[in-house]
Amino acid sequence: MNTLFKHINQGEVYRRSDLEYYSTAIDRQLAQLIKGGKLVKLNQGLYYAPMQSKFGVVPPDDHLLVERFLKDEDFLLISPNVFNTLGLGLTQLYNTMWVYNHKRKGEFILNGKSFDFKLKNSFPQKITREYLLVDLLNNFESLAEDKKNIVDKLTRNVLSFNMDTLMKATQQYGNGTAKRIIKLIVRKVLQHA
Repeated sequence: MNTLFKHINQGEVYRRSDLEYYSTAIDRQLAQLIKGGKLVKLNQGLYYAPMQSKFGVVPPDDHLLVERFLKDEDFLLISPNVFNTLGLGLTQLYNTMWVYNHKRKGEFILNGKSFDFKLKNSFPQKITREYLLVDLLNNFESLAEDKKNIVDKLTRNVLSFNMDTLMKATQQYGNGTAKRIIKLIVRKVLQHA
């Protein structure tokens, strides 16, 4: 048990397979560590070594949690709530995180939080404002927002985005809906400029 415990660090997320090298009775010892509060089971085969702060237990970092779950670093985490920062009058709040990746599809509950895994051919390593706009339009139909209001506000505010970056993001990551809406808005705005 001491050998296994020496390899567990507070704030880390582990897969069972990460820990089995340090124990000859891994399931029994994991059960003991869970009972003793040294580990928390997050999902089948996924564990968290809780870290304490003056406010209580600190939840695991979402990025680390998804990385361990996928056994991969090639993914992008997006909360649909971040669309509210685009200045388009969006107000809805969503209780999920989207995980764009190349391996898994479906909704999974990790540490009591909903993660919607979506298979994507490509996604950027870093989120830009322009990519967020394209992603908003990619998910246009599934959002609980007034679509006409979004298009009207976007038409008035499209020039606040970097147009070259927006065009590249639209071509690289946009679906048919996103490309159509951006094309219509840009043409309309440029005609009146």
